[in-house]
Amino acid sequence: MAIRMPRIIQAKQILRRSFSNGSNTSSMNIPKGHFAVYVGEHEKKRFVVPVSLLSQPMFQELLHQAEEEFGYNHPMGGLTIPCSEDMFTDLAFRLGAL
Repeated sequence: MAIRMPRIIQAKQILRRSFSNGSNTSSMNIPKGHFAVYVGEHEKKRFVVPVSLLSQPMFQELLHQAEEEFGYNHPMGGLTIPCSEDMFTDLAFRLGAL
């Protein structure tokens, strides 16, 4: 299966628009029906995604893999997913979160 780069770039731009520039997670606004996700293998980036992603089997599998690797400790104040940013944005785009 080929990955279409323009689609990933567009998905990244849309997701980046949705994360706040504040420095403290408690002061960042998250719209109703959304939650914060920190994504990245080394440097974590914050994304705000709709709660509807939680019902998607592909997203649930990603959460399960993160749980197996890291447990439930999320020191960033939101859900932490240790995958590449490109993989996450592609998955979010496919699931209609964008």
